[in-house]
Amino acid sequence: MKRLAVFCGSSTGRDPEYRKAAQALGGLLGLRGIGLVYGGASVGLMGAIADAARAANGEVIGVIPQALVDREVAHPHLSDLRVVGSMHERKALMAELSDGFIALPGGLGTFEELFEIWTWAQLGSHRKPVALLNVAGYYDGLLGFLDRCVSETFVRPGHRDMLIVADKPDALLQRIESYRAPDSSRWIEPRER
Repeated sequence: MKRLAVFCGSSTGRDPEYRKAAQALGGLLGLRGIGLVYGGASVGLMGAIADAARAANGEVIGVIPQALVDREVAHPHLSDLRVVGSMHERKALMAELSDGFIALPGGLGTFEELFEIWTWAQLGSHRKPVALLNVAGYYDGLLGFLDRCVSETFVRPGHRDMLIVADKPDALLQRIESYRAPDSSRWIEPRER
């Protein structure tokens, strides 16, 4: 595992545990020699994880659209900040640079990034691990909803199981490192057409 992309909030959120978890994950990535690929901002959980990874002498690659650079949210202390033209380009480059993906607490952008990259895995576009760091139960409601999607047969159990979940950074990294992608060559059965 050379690099992991982390999707997370441009806010730190209300609970101080979110920032602590971002800092712990960033530090752990740096100590383990796993590069961080993230949204390139200096604010919120994004800034916290980047600063922690940098403090642990980790590789940190920021990928940020020019529109956000213009709003002065780009991290000023990264050795590798890649400025792209759009959010679509940002996600594509982050996916290309990364060997797996983690979502920390965040808002709409984090959800969108998580679900898109997970969908790509479901469709077989990549075989990289996709994971949630469920800090202080932040994603409990979402996980319950995903289980409902399975029970209502909108999501296959195997696809639901592709999402790695843990509440501690070290446990999450262990699960990511042992991940083996399922065969996703058949995601619609002939009877479902």
